[in-house]
Amino acid sequence: MICWISVFSQQRQPLKNIIRDIEREHSVHFNFIDEQIGNIDIDPPESSLSLAKKIFYLENHTPLHFDVIGGTYISVSLKKNNDAPPESEMKVSLEEVAVDKYLTTGISKKSDGVYQIKPKKLGILPGLTDPDVLQTMQQIPGIYSADETVSNINIRGGTHDETLFLWNGLRMFQTGHFFGLISAFNPYLNDKIEIYKNGTSAFYGESVSGVVAISSGLAETDSTACISANMIWAGFNMKIRTSEKAVLTLSARRSMTDFFSSPAYKKYYNRIFQNTIVTDLNDNQAVNFQSDEYFYFYDTTVQYQQNIEDRHTLTFSAIAIKNSLDLYESTLNGSTSISKNSTLGQQNFGAIISWKTNWNMKNTSEMSVYSSNYNLDSRYENISNNQIQKQKNSITDSGLRLAHHYMLTDLWTLSGGYQYIETGVRNDEEVNNPAFLKLSKKVLRTHVGIAETDWKAPNRQTTFRLGLRTNYIKEFGKFLFEPRMQVSHAFNGKFRATVSAEQKSQSTSQVVDLQQDFLGVEKRRWVIADNALIPVRRSRQIEIGLAYKDKKWLVTFDNYLKKVQGISTSGQSFQNQLEFVKLNGSYLNYGSELLVQRNLGRFYAWLSYAYNNNKYNFPDYIPPKFANNYEISHMVSGALIYDWKKLKTALGAKWYSGRAETTPISTILTPNQPGIIYNNPNNDRLADFFQMNFSVSYSWKVSKKNLFEASFSLLNLLNKRNTINRYYRVNTATNSAESVNTYALERTPNLSLKMQF
Repeated sequence: MICWISVFSQQRQPLKNIIRDIEREHSVHFNFIDEQIGNIDIDPPESSLSLAKKIFYLENHTPLHFDVIGGTYISVSLKKNNDAPPESEMKVSLEEVAVDKYLTTGISKKSDGVYQIKPKKLGILPGLTDPDVLQTMQQIPGIYSADETVSNINIRGGTHDETLFLWNGLRMFQTGHFFGLISAFNPYLNDKIEIYKNGTSAFYGESVSGVVAISSGLAETDSTACISANMIWAGFNMKIRTSEKAVLTLSARRSMTDFFSSPAYKKYYNRIFQNTIVTDLNDNQAVNFQSDEYFYFYDTTVQYQQNIEDRHTLTFSAIAIKNSLDLYESTLNGSTSISKNSTLGQQNFGAIISWKTNWNMKNTSEMSVYSSNYNLDSRYENISNNQIQKQKNSITDSGLRLAHHYMLTDLWTLSGGYQYIETGVRNDEEVNNPAFLKLSKKVLRTHVGIAETDWKAPNRQTTFRLGLRTNYIKEFGKFLFEPRMQVSHAFNGKFRATVSAEQKSQSTSQVVDLQQDFLGVEKRRWVIADNALIPVRRSRQIEIGLAYKDKKWLVTFDNYLKKVQGISTSGQSFQNQLEFVKLNGSYLNYGSELLVQRNLGRFYAWLSYAYNNNKYNFPDYIPPKFANNYEISHMVSGALIYDWKKLKTALGAKWYSGRAETTPISTILTPNQPGIIYNNPNNDRLADFFQMNFSVSYSWKVSKKNLFEASFSLLNLLNKRNTINRYYRVNTATNSAESVNTYALERTPNLSLKMQF
């Protein structure tokens, strides 16, 4: 992609200004006496340095000592002598990192089990040209997409709606562009992404599977800008320091698909519009009449941060995401021309304002007010029978968050909080012939109390987090208690063992009423629990893990058991005898995840394996237990990466066993039995999936101030035809049941250019 960055010449600055910049960059707070630092001017450290190296630099260039307390506070005092401690002895550990190079540079696994991705430091991965967070996270064992879209990510066998996606604390209901093939979040804006598979903090709710928390930081001390483009979209982002204590960030990105039909766009188009109204859902072939499509997407963000005095920080963030599809169809009926126009729109708008106060070295408070709104609208004009169908699905999530953190000691923190959540869901449907109108609107209000404690052993080898989230749903008069726990212990210098457990719940979910809904492109609609036909989902999970790391080897091995209750058949995308049957049940998933990584100098390689056994249980159906639609029993992936100075290359492959499918007992239909008679649900498997991917990137300085980077990738290098879904339908012409396949992406090239200035 294209991105330019201006590096302004450094000059001596007051130490107080440098400290304020470090506070913004690393979300820490310095405690000092003005008289001790007021007359000190030094050259600032390089902004790219780690926090530990910056503190080491300050200690070497000032008569001051910097002592890190707890994890977010740094005490400044005069040195007792002029000997600065060697860097190796400095105990700067704001984030306890267990693995600092997981799969590639820029991905780490913290001691509390959280996976952390820093896109600005991200190395290369097979098949990627940009640091797309939702594509990157699928490289982590146990996280995958059953249909290779970022709008259907599965964490340990859960559906996409079971994962909480946050952007700067704002809940996002739309995560993909191009109806799922591209992440909806600008890859060059994100600063840090944290991913939880288990042991989630009690401050996170509304998810029974994982949490993906995306932060787009405001850390740069200087104004920066970036222009980027690939074969699908073009965009920019910039950070403007409006004053010493204020930063403004702007970004925008738009597809070029309505101006430029690139090879990548054609491959994406063929993949996403298979078996939809766009290609005729009923016949699964190109329509006989003339048609034309107009498709585009965009996303834009604005952020503003203002430091007030020395203790307060005000932050405002807003985001807008949209996908739009217009389908024009025309035909001749004798000498009369008939034209129809169908539309599909998908958008997510939201804003959040936050206030943070560091009262002193021991007390910090935070308050946030937010609102996020998602809309999915479609209008389908059937050119065959003049029927017009309108559909709308919307969800609004608004609320208030309060949190306070108190440091008992530099190793022990107590946290508490309150959250108020108001969620409203609306579903409308209208048909002109025959006349039909259905309107539905529901609202839930939830009060949440949070208590959590974090403790570290004096030697930092053991960490412990225990939390309790208590939800009270006003409309149901119901309390839901969610305990959370995470323990980690390092031993022998190279091993770390972890134990995690949690209970979680969520009151919103997605369902599929009809495969033809919303032009058959985005079939899922959000619904809200009613404590009867749609229960609140509940989950329980426990995990035991072990990791080994030395200078050359990394091995991680995690084992888990997870049960989710309150699911419905309509939320699992069935396309068999259960498609129109409304049943509630549960699923039980247990599995293991293994990663082996080897550093070989400029080369490094990794191989991962994931196993899961994921079974439904619908008590009111016979048989009640059968394979989950998202069960992939065996998944293997690996990569060989070369990283030297400005050149990076990656070659990788992934293989996994086929998803479950339900086959007909017979494909021959009879007049007495015109419908399809199926075997038991999910009685068979699709063929195994195999794909090889390649990426290469090169960067160079155009001038002292400008950096240019070019990247190229090939998805599905061998152009293997992989079937990722199959269902059956009645063919009236042959009076038989025929199969309808959905295929993965064909070989897809992409070129990315990035200029920073």
